[in-house]
Amino acid sequence: MSPSDQFSIQQLRGQDIGLMHGLLAVFGDAFNDPDTYGGKRPGKNYMVRLLDSETFIALAALRHGEVIGGLAAYELKKFEQERSEIYIYDLAVSAAHRRKGVATALIAELKRMAAARGGYVIFVQADHGDDPAIALYSKLGVREDVLHFDIQVAPGRAS
Repeated sequence: MSPSDQFSIQQLRGQDIGLMHGLLAVFGDAFNDPDTYGGKRPGKNYMVRLLDSETFIALAALRHGEVIGGLAAYELKKFEQERSEIYIYDLAVSAAHRRKGVATALIAELKRMAAARGGYVIFVQADHGDDPAIALYSKLGVREDVLHFDIQVAPGRAS
């Protein structure tokens, strides 16, 4: 990796709202869904509480102070044993920075954090047809074919 391609990984906390907005923009662009990630962003107090929460993890890949990628994950404390699972909810890298080890570095940092928290596994979903994500996750873990169901809480509240 050349010096111009170098990046750092940073866990986002309550004081990093500006970087979190940058991460949301990366997600909106990468997933071609700017309305979900930008249309109704939470207020400052909500965002601070979320970023400072013990169960939410936001990691950003930064290059020259700009967010070029990142992930959002949740720690799920288990009830049957004193351990946790970490669920990667979203992971994305800006198009110009893909295939440079950014996603792998983000997951490596999450693995380090998971071990420190007593985690025993990290899991993530990938959509059929998302071949780059499937290739990445296949390189790093074991594939399980499962069914996913969305259960609506109340009529008209799916979004």
